[in-house]
Amino acid sequence: MTPTRLRTLLLITVAVAAVSWLLLRTVYSSLPSFPWTMLPALVIAGGGEAITARGLRARILGQPGTKPVPPLQVARMVALAKASSLAAALIGGVAAGFAAAAAGSLPAHAAGHDVFVATCTFGGAVLLAAAALYLEYCCRVPDDPDAARYVPPPPPPADPFH
Repeated sequence: MTPTRLRTLLLITVAVAAVSWLLLRTVYSSLPSFPWTMLPALVIAGGGEAITARGLRARILGQPGTKPVPPLQVARMVALAKASSLAAALIGGVAAGFAAAAAGSLPAHAAGHDVFVATCTFGGAVLLAAAALYLEYCCRVPDDPDAARYVPPPPPPADPFH
């Protein structure tokens, strides 16, 4: 499995946004308003992945007070990161397409609300994608085998005058 590339996520987001915009501009007036409930879910998922990534990186590097990570757990975290980044790209694309379609109907009060919520949802999708890419990065094994073990800094030299 290769690392996720940022340009792949951007390409997916742009393609889905274009398709969403094309579909939504014809049927936007008959749809209910854009749900705001996706934003908290994206932010919570992104925060959870970022916190998990930080702890996992410490365990992979063998820092004091941490237990080694089973390789299968790291593989699962990589799969989660990859799936999350792709889902974030899809959700971000739909939100961007929805915002663009609603922006075409901006004089209406509901359209202004939809543009705001869709833009915030796009921001949440970006946050989730960033956290997923960070988790994927933290799952990498260091190139230098000696760098995988935490080595505490040497103690300061003793003061000869005391």
